[in-house]
Amino acid sequence: MKITKAQIKNFFEPKRLAIAGVSRNEKKFGHVIFQELIKNQYDVLPVNPEAEVIAGVKCFKTLAELPTDVDRLLIVTSKRQTDEVLRQAITKGIKHIWVQQHSETPETKKIAKENGIEIITNKCIFMFAEPVAGFHKFHRTITKIFVGLPR
Repeated sequence: MKITKAQIKNFFEPKRLAIAGVSRNEKKFGHVIFQELIKNQYDVLPVNPEAEVIAGVKCFKTLAELPTDVDRLLIVTSKRQTDEVLRQAITKGIKHIWVQQHSETPETKKIAKENGIEIITNKCIFMFAEPVAGFHKFHRTITKIFVGLPR
């Protein structure tokens, strides 16, 4: 399944999304992307079964607890958790899912396809969540030149 520029743009359109795998540890990717999206004016709902609050934001223990209007999910869990989180998202009715690069398993795309889910995999969200700055902007430019970005 080829990822398109329109699919990525669509994922970010409402600027509201849940993130499964937000860490309380400020150095972990799940926390860093959470803070970056908030800084860039995204309405982010953190999901972590072991936290009440992360960085002053109410945390949801499960995807089932999310408000019914949440239809975008970023999964930044470990590979061993990804497919279960994906199945929970499908049960919840979440249709637009981004599985952070290196979180997907060989089954992830298959599960999404079988359930008619629009999924983005094998892409770093930092390279696409506008405004892209710093190292990520440089990385996006290099990727555009040598590999190509989604069209």
